[in-house]
Amino acid sequence: MKTELKEISQTMREIHFEIEPAAIKAAYDTVTRRYATRANIPGFRKGVPPPTDIVRLRYKDEIRNDVLQMVVADAAAKAMEDLSVKPISEPQVHIENFDTVKVDGSEPINVHIHFEVMPDIPTPDFSTIEVERRVRPVSESDIDDYIAHLLQRESSLVPVEDRVAEDGDTVIVDLEGTIKDGESQEPVVAKDLEIKLGDANIDPTFTDNLLGVRAEDVREFTVSYPEDYSAEQLRGKTVHYKASVRYVGRTELPKADDEWAKSLDVGVDTIADLRNKLRADLEAYAKSSADAKVRNDAMAKMIESNSFEVPRALVENQTQVLLNEFVQDLRQKGADLSNLDENFLGSLYGQLMQRAEREVRGALLLGKIAELEKISVGPEEVEAEIADIAAYHRVTPEDVRKSLGNEEGLRQIEHNLKTRKAIEALVGKIKVSEGEWREESELQAEPEETGKPEDRPVSSEDDAASKKTTKPKRTAKKGSSKASAKAKSADE
Repeated sequence: MKTELKEISQTMREIHFEIEPAAIKAAYDTVTRRYATRANIPGFRKGVPPPTDIVRLRYKDEIRNDVLQMVVADAAAKAMEDLSVKPISEPQVHIENFDTVKVDGSEPINVHIHFEVMPDIPTPDFSTIEVERRVRPVSESDIDDYIAHLLQRESSLVPVEDRVAEDGDTVIVDLEGTIKDGESQEPVVAKDLEIKLGDANIDPTFTDNLLGVRAEDVREFTVSYPEDYSAEQLRGKTVHYKASVRYVGRTELPKADDEWAKSLDVGVDTIADLRNKLRADLEAYAKSSADAKVRNDAMAKMIESNSFEVPRALVENQTQVLLNEFVQDLRQKGADLSNLDENFLGSLYGQLMQRAEREVRGALLLGKIAELEKISVGPEEVEAEIADIAAYHRVTPEDVRKSLGNEEGLRQIEHNLKTRKAIEALVGKIKVSEGEWREESELQAEPEETGKPEDRPVSSEDDAASKKTTKPKRTAKKGSSKASAKAKSADE
C-alpha cells in the first residue's frame, strides 16, 4: 500500500494512501458472500444462496458502503501504524471521487485522512524570566480585624424587650409580598427572615420601615426594584410587603479578654499570646501568598515567552471542562439555566477557550520541564499527600482514598504532585528578586490554590486556631436558604 505523510502544521498531519485493487476485490467478495447467506429475494428459495450477480444488484448500495468501511478503516489503521503516528483527535477520512469510486476491485481507491498530533514542545528559555516577590506586611490593624472576626463568630443574638428596634438591631419577620404589575404571579413568601437594620446588603426601604418596631408588630410598605436588580423575578417590579415581626434582638459580642482567648483552645492563655499567634499565622500566610504569586507570575511569563501551536482538540476539551464547571457553579447557586441567553453563552465560550488555550499551553510546558528534569513521583509521596489532605480536611487517610474512588483518583494525585514539582523547578531556574509591597498589586493578585495546608493561615476560618470557635448562637430560628432565596427582596 502506497502511503505519504504530510505535515500541514505543527499539530496537523495528513496521510495519503492508495488501497490496492486486490484488497478491495477480497473485501468485495467477503461482503457479497455475507449478504448472500441472509438474502431474502423473491423467486429464490429460502436457505439457497441466490446468484452472486443478483445479490450484488439487489444490495448494491449496502455492499458498497460495507466494503468502503472495511477497506478504508483497515488501511487507515495500517497506514498510521506503519508511519508511527499517534493521533490525539479522531482522524477525519476523505475518499477521493467518493460518488464514482468502484468497489469491485477493478481500480485502486485513493484516500487521505487528517488528524491532530502533539507538537514538539520547545525547551523553555528560563534566562528571560524574571519576577518580583513582594510580601504583604502584617499591621496591628490586621490583627484587630481578625480578632473582631473571631468575636463576631462567637456573637449571640439576645432579645430586646425594653425598647423599640434601632439601627444595628436584627429583626426576624415573616414576610409576604405581592407583585403589583397586574400579572398573576406567586407571592413572595419567607418565614423567619433575619434583617439587620442599616446593613449595607439590606435594601434601605426595609430598614426605614422596620425601625421602631416591637415583637408582634405588623408593617406594610412598598418597594420598587430597578431594572438591573440581581433577582430576575423582581427586576423592574413593584412589590407590596406585609412584614409580621416575630423578634427584635441585638448582637452581643464576648469580651476580648484572657478568658475568651483561652476558651478558643488554640494553645494560648492570654489575649497577648493570641495576638502573637495571629501575627505569626498571618505573616506565614502573607509569605505563602507571595510565593504563590511568584509561581503564577513565572507561569504567565513562561507561557508568554514560548510560542507554539496548541492542538485544538486539547483546547476544546479543556474549554468544555471549564464550561461544565461554570454551569455546575450556577446550578449550585440556584440559577435558572433555562434562561441563559445564547449570545451570552457564545461570548462565554469564546472567553473560556482563550483561558483553556493558556492552561493547555502551560500544562504542556510543565510536562516538558518534568521531562528535562526527570521528575518522578513515588508511592510514598502519594501516601504523604493523602495524609496531608486528610489532616487538612480533618478526616482519615482511608476516607480520602474512598473519595478518590478507583486508580484514576490516585493517578490524579500523582499528576498534581508532578506538576507541583515542575513548577518548583521552574521557580528555581528563573530570577526572583525581593521587592517592596505595593497595595495595588495585592488587588490584582490571584493566589494559586494548591490545596496544601501550608498555603492557608493556621488561623483561617476552618483552621486549627479556630476549630473550637462556634458559629454565632441564635435565640430565634434563622431564615432558611430556601426562604432567603424567595425573599431576596430584602437584599440590596
